[in-house]
Parts: sequence; C-alpha cells; structure tokens
Amino acid sequence: MSTTILSIQSSVAYGHVGNSAAVFPLQRLGVEVWPVYTVHFSNHTGYGAWRGPMLAAEDVREVITGVEERDAMPEIDAVLSGYQGGTQIGDVILDAVARVKAANPSAIYACDPVMGNIKSGCFVHPDIPILLREKVVPKADLITPNQFELGFLTETEPNDLESTLASVERAREMGPSTVLVTSVLRDDRPEGTIEMLAVHGDGAWIVQTPHLPIKANGSGDVTAALFTAHLLQTGDASLALGRTASSMFDLIETTLNSGRRELQVVQSQEAFAHPRMQFEVTQVR
Repeated sequence: MSTTILSIQSSVAYGHVGNSAAVFPLQRLGVEVWPVYTVHFSNHTGYGAWRGPMLAAEDVREVITGVEERDAMPEIDAVLSGYQGGTQIGDVILDAVARVKAANPSAIYACDPVMGNIKSGCFVHPDIPILLREKVVPKADLITPNQFELGFLTETEPNDLESTLASVERAREMGPSTVLVTSVLRDDRPEGTIEMLAVHGDGAWIVQTPHLPIKANGSGDVTAALFTAHLLQTGDASLALGRTASSMFDLIETTLNSGRRELQVVQSQEAFAHPRMQFEVTQVR
C-alpha cells in the first residue's frame, strides 16, 4: 500500500528548498506527495535577494480545505512541515494536522523545527522559536532538529552523546515520540566527521559520515522528508536512519563535486531510490 504525505512548505522556482527539495526525492521512493505551498519565491532567501509572494495564511488554509473537500484526508499517512515564515502559518498547519488525524487516527505529524544552525545562529523571526516550543512541537509525533535547534527547543546545550540523548529525552517529554537529530557535532568525534542520531521507542541509533565542506540550503528539508518516508514505510528507525544518511551523503557529495550552489536533487535520484547503505548504524541505547 502506498504512502501519502501532505507536505506544507515553501516553494522556489530556481533551486531546491522546502517542497522544491522534498517532493521529488519522496516521489522517487514511491510516495504520493500533495504539496501545499506557503511561499512561491524565485529562489531561496540565502541569496539575499528574491522575488515572489508569501502566501497569506488564509490562502494556505483554503488550499488544504479544498483537499479536504475531495474526501482525501483519510488517505494521508503524514503531514510534513518545515520552515514557518510567519506565526500565523503555524496555526494553519496545526489545524491541518488535527483534521488529518480526525480522518485517519494513525497519521503522524512530522515537523522540521527550522530555527537556525550553530554557524548562523537563529535566523527566524523571534516569535517562531516560542511558537515551535509551546504550540507546534507538542503536537508533533516526529521532529527533525539539528543539534542547535534541539538545544534551543529544550533550553539545553548538547555537546556530546550523553548530553544530546538527554536533550532528546527532554524534547520527547514535550510530545514527539520520535526525534532525528540531523547534525550531531560531538566534541569527541573523529575530525572531519558528522553524525545523525535517531531516537524511537526504547532505542537510539547513531550513524557517522564524513563531514563535507559545503553549506547546502535545503539539505535539512530533504533529510526530514526521507526519514519520515522511510520510517513510515518500514517502521524501523535504524533502517530509516541508515537509508537517509546514505542518500544525503551522496546528494551532498554530488552537489559539492558539481561546483554548483544548489542541491543536485535530480542528478542524485538513484541515491534516493536505491541507497548504497555505505555507513554503519550503531545502537547507542
């Protein structure tokens, strides 16, 4: 039986962030994706200049209502959300989650709580972290913060495996049963490496990959989408972590080797459809 995801995210014409990063990899996994756009920009805002509209929250709500009027909500297995440009969009997403779960109680809400990163700090409106911490994350079943965002959400400072696991448990106490930490930079890790950590049920797993020297906008969006899909399709967090890490490394390496700034999503499609599984996943709890 196929998986269906309602993905409420941004859209760009040029490049790959938000839904413009997440939809195609999901489709290559055989996932039915229904994208709902929160903005439609010419390019991502990392360039410092862009054109196009941010959709009003009410317009986004109207699109979701139109989907509901097709009697489609029972088919949705997950609602996926990423960067929330304004505070009002959070209410629209949570309303969509409630409607989907009323129609399909087994559906999950996967939230990428985008706030910033360790290099840039917090780059969203000051109201967004409060919205995420107090209203959005408690309603999520799965969250995919990076290490910086995990610390911000839980008001902790994770810097090694034990403190990161402790921060994850604080996050799970807020509501989500599953947490994927997308960029774990432990003080004691081997030089030139980066890790991802998944905690699901009673288990915790970590995978280590080389840390490639590139900042790729949209990589978090692809990561959240892939992990959500693999977890839905397999129910196995360890397998989902291994597949996601494999695909993401190959995507970022292909992007680095291309010399281009934008993620080489189309060029990496085989890495999504058939992950090489080149990295060992280790159970740490």
